[in-house]
Amino acid sequence: MILNPRTCVAFTGHRTYRGETGDALSRTLEELCARGFRTFVSGMAVGFDLAAAEAVLALRERCPEVRLVAAVPFPGQARHFPHKERARYERVLAAADETEVLAPAYHRGCYAVRNDFLVDHARVLVAWYDGSPGGTRYTVGRALTRDREVVNLHPQGPVFPPPTPTLF
Repeated sequence: MILNPRTCVAFTGHRTYRGETGDALSRTLEELCARGFRTFVSGMAVGFDLAAAEAVLALRERCPEVRLVAAVPFPGQARHFPHKERARYERVLAAADETEVLAPAYHRGCYAVRNDFLVDHARVLVAWYDGSPGGTRYTVGRALTRDREVVNLHPQGPVFPPPTPTLF
């Protein structure tokens, strides 16, 4: 699989996300699609990742050229998910246009590898980030240091400046 970072969007967010901004997420995806983004990459974690992937699948019903890529850190990622979330994960994974498995097995640091993959293969990062430490902070920070556009949908989360324009 070859992803064009100029037309890709990735997602990062907390596991505690419970659909609080579903409308804002849908509107954001519509706006990104109108700007020419067609490939959306989810890290497939419980919470915001799965909700964002489901929103992409809903968008794909209206815009068939939209693609969902599941970035799975290792086979068996959902093994310890609660039953309801595991079933949700399996539905999204089956509906994804492509699946990229990033490691043959779990290893220490595999989630950071997945987060790096998300940032490195996207121009825009849509986040559900409240400012707390963890993987979401890491991913947002990496995106900002690489001049990615970060759209934070968390109502109490930090707002980020647009990326620095480049001539090339």
